Amino acid sequence: MDTILNTAKSWLTDFFDTDTKNEVEALINNNTEELKDRFYKNMEFGTGGMRGVMGVGTNRINKYTLGKSTQGLSNYLKKIYKDEAIQVVIAYDCRHNSDTLARTVAEVFSANGIKVFLFSELRTTPELSFAVRYLNCHAGIVLTASHNPPEYNGYKVYWTDGGQIVPPQDGAIISEINGLDIEEINFKADESLIELIDKEVDEAFIAESVANGNFNAEGKDDFKIVFTSLHGTSITAIPEVLKRAGYQNVTIIEEQAKPDGNFPTVDSPNPEETEALSMAIKKAEEIGADMVVGTDPDSDRLGIAVRNLEGQMEILNGNQTMVLMTKFLLEKQKAEGFKGNEFIATTIVSTPMMETMAKAYNVEFKTSLTGFKWIGKMIKDFPESNFIGGGEESFGYMVGDFVRDKDAVTSTLLACEIAAQAKANGSSFYKDLIDCYVDYGFYQEKLISITKKGMSGAEEIKEMLKDFKENPVVSVSGSNVKWIEDYNTGTAKNVLTGEEKTIDIPNSNVLIYETEDGTRIAARPSGTEPKVKFYISTNTTLDQASNFKEVARSLNTKIDQILSELKLS
Repeated sequence: MDTILNTAKSWLTDFFDTDTKNEVEALINNNTEELKDRFYKNMEFGTGGMRGVMGVGTNRINKYTLGKSTQGLSNYLKKIYKDEAIQVVIAYDCRHNSDTLARTVAEVFSANGIKVFLFSELRTTPELSFAVRYLNCHAGIVLTASHNPPEYNGYKVYWTDGGQIVPPQDGAIISEINGLDIEEINFKADESLIELIDKEVDEAFIAESVANGNFNAEGKDDFKIVFTSLHGTSITAIPEVLKRAGYQNVTIIEEQAKPDGNFPTVDSPNPEETEALSMAIKKAEEIGADMVVGTDPDSDRLGIAVRNLEGQMEILNGNQTMVLMTKFLLEKQKAEGFKGNEFIATTIVSTPMMETMAKAYNVEFKTSLTGFKWIGKMIKDFPESNFIGGGEESFGYMVGDFVRDKDAVTSTLLACEIAAQAKANGSSFYKDLIDCYVDYGFYQEKLISITKKGMSGAEEIKEMLKDFKENPVVSVSGSNVKWIEDYNTGTAKNVLTGEEKTIDIPNSNVLIYETEDGTRIAARPSGTEPKVKFYISTNTTLDQASNFKEVARSLNTKIDQILSELKLS
């Protein structure tokens, strides 16, 4: 506690503003537990950058923690690009303080002699990724906390390729930041180096989104879409993209169209959650719409609902959407002719069905750790290869490589193209997905997230994962565990034969069990939230589409049994 108290008292010097000092003094005098949580550690970079609750303290998002990160990044950029005129671009979403924090970040960059392009108003994360290369910038920043609750904000760093920072840049930048004293932050802005941007970049981004996501599907005039931005940034791009691609029957949920960091109409602005799309689904039922699309606050993830076999709106999970999008893109590439350098990609906790499809189309399959920065890295590391598309189970997808992060703008258009064409063919998005199960195997997945907040929660998560490793699962739903993949050590072991293999992926706190029947159970801590996540994947054959419901029930029963065995239900 002495260390925490000393750290808190260091925020009482004249370097800090009066409001900050008053709040720290109040915490010291009146709220020891809150003081501990705010100062027991420094805010860290995770899979999605730096994200956390806003407020005073080293473990909070505020002008000083972001200022320190920006000062460290400035120092690193100046070391790497000694003889260049360095440029960065900054975007921000709808969250509380995003605009003022973005301005603070811009001021610190400019104080260090770095040219800043700052979006004049909120913009999507995919547009920021696009803008890095469009404006020939050395780095980019977006202020966002994605789908987290209203009290959160965050800071994502992008590199010259438009992708999030990865090794070795991430480690070097973090070292630079950690080596700084907070009072080394230069807040003295050079306004001549800050340029506001908007329409030119908007136009370029929207044009590229349409070019990459529009496949001239039939039936657009007869296809009805309900769209909700869930109070976020996608309202600045998706309606216009759909309009330019030829979709006229788009109903926007007006109650959720205005950007608002309180997210007043939803419990969580997370398109994974059924509740978040409930208003849009209700509207879809009223007007007989074919598809519902909802995006998270920074518009990098999308959730969709389509009509199932009974004609009712059903929300698809990220794996299902990813599979059908990838199948569609592969078919389009097949029609043009494969050149032999194509690849698709996903993450180690996403559906194995992606690899099965890659083999069927004879294209390369690449897999990565969780987080789209690793998929972006693949594109940078293999410039001779052609990235067709890829995604992850957490509702993110990327079409081509003009954006180097998950992109709900272009992916929304792609989803509509698939569904409109399917309807014109006498099928549907849902029926086309079932056909995929017949062709490549029926894969069913479920995610369990357990939240553990604060310093004690972090320790609980650590212990849960330790127990999952030290007390190995032997069998799952009657099938013996065959492989144990330990990404901490970079090894995979066949426990039945003793065979060991090296995992050619950066080390990470992930453990995966795979049984003889192909069932997979993965566990990992979230990189952006105080959660531990368990991913269950099961599969079987589906001989014909008419047996879909029966086989689906069987797989769901198996998943329930697995959750019971693991004491996760």
